[in-house]
Amino acid sequence: MTHMLKKTLCLYLAWALVFFTFPVKILSQNPERIPVAILDLEGRGISALEAATLTDRLRSEMVTVGAFVVVERGQMEMLLEEQGFQQTGCTSAECAVEVGKLLGVQKMITGSIGKLGELYTVDARMFDVQTGEIERVSKREHRGGIEGLIDLLEVVTKDLAGIEEEVIVAEQPAKEEKPKKKGGGRWLLWGGILATVGAGAAYAMSQEEAAVAGDQLPVPPDPPTGP
Repeated sequence: MTHMLKKTLCLYLAWALVFFTFPVKILSQNPERIPVAILDLEGRGISALEAATLTDRLRSEMVTVGAFVVVERGQMEMLLEEQGFQQTGCTSAECAVEVGKLLGVQKMITGSIGKLGELYTVDARMFDVQTGEIERVSKREHRGGIEGLIDLLEVVTKDLAGIEEEVIVAEQPAKEEKPKKKGGGRWLLWGGILATVGAGAAYAMSQEEAAVAGDQLPVPPDPPTGP
């Protein structure tokens, strides 16, 4: 009996050590990053395995963004099981806040992935553990295969981190100007001058021809005189 009591006490002390040092370890390693835990996304129209896989991808994206310290799935499950908590069905704000306090994190993320025909919807929420308020929400949609959600979760992560998406504006190609012919204005000027000169010359020639023609006309005889 005494042996069993000692064994139970040792297990309890070991668990207490892990529980109380775990949050401190997170904060000391990354003082500028926010400790966060992500509950498994609820699958609506997809299998539990698919939902768990996509949740793991969301955890990876949250680590990649560099603003959070994310609790690993294994560590979170171990702590929750010790406290008799089950992730399944924990979707309310109250439940997420309670889990966050047990894990010693500042933020908790919950959400769901649904399917309607060929349309997938992702709804994720970030809670503040101290106040229980929802700080950020991400609602995204994807039409097509479920594999397209992999890239969509990157966008969801940016929403939760408060990172705005980059909008790339396509530059319009500049219109090519047709090269102007050199000397075009001069040719028009010379053309006008030549046309004017030609018209004057033609007029002068016509007057000269008329004068010549007048000189060649026969002179009428003088009228006859009386006897």
